Amino acid sequence: MTDFQNIQLDIDERGVASLWLNRPDKNNAFNAATIAELIQALDAVAADPRVRLLVLRGRGKHFCGGADLAWMQEAVQLDYAGNLADAQQLAELLHQLHQLKTPTLAVVQGAAFGGGVGLVACCDMALGSEAAQFCLSEVRIGLIPATIGPFVTKAIGQRAATRYAMTAERFGGARARELGLLDECYAADQLEAKVADWIANLLQNSPAALVACKALFQEIGSGELSPNLRRYTEAAIARIRISAEGQEGLRAFLEKRTPAWQGGNR
Repeated sequence: MTDFQNIQLDIDERGVASLWLNRPDKNNAFNAATIAELIQALDAVAADPRVRLLVLRGRGKHFCGGADLAWMQEAVQLDYAGNLADAQQLAELLHQLHQLKTPTLAVVQGAAFGGGVGLVACCDMALGSEAAQFCLSEVRIGLIPATIGPFVTKAIGQRAATRYAMTAERFGGARARELGLLDECYAADQLEAKVADWIANLLQNSPAALVACKALFQEIGSGELSPNLRRYTEAAIARIRISAEGQEGLRAFLEKRTPAWQGGNR
């Protein structure tokens, strides 16, 4: 496993990859090195056939405090080309996380500011503490949430995204759940147990079917019906039915036994 300096990647025997932002003394804030390491970690997860689920987390009190102060100070000295290169790296991270074939689950405690909100929005599912605090804070320092904007909009809708980007209001876990940024929020002392429950539930499902299901709904997008989408869905179900796990799942159901991916007989 790569020896990262700013993040930590662990893969357990179940195939659960835990990707930790690991700069708790800096509130897990972004800098160029952290972004580069996250991209490297996502490449490793994508290439590892053992991985069934990626859980994105932050060490310490906060999930992610946004951009690192020292990194922002460096950006002041950059010209347009330098700032564009920085933006392209962050955009690459966000797109890789969003497009990762493996299902993704974000777990949020404490603050998720700026780019931290973008990371949450890029994941398939997100859980958080009621005490979590979210903020698109960029306009307070004369900037805009540009590279994260498309993902935040997909998560909470254009009107809400516009409001919170323009007001830089903070909002808590309950409001994040109302908006759709979080799927569920829990009391801080219950969060770890609930995360374990979510992971256990997801691991009950066919790994191949989860990957195919994620690809299906990314293709569906907003759900606008078209002849091409109809043909895609017809082919998708046909492919999964004849796949090894599709056949195993159907047989296990009909034979009233546990499927192989849950430890049943093959």
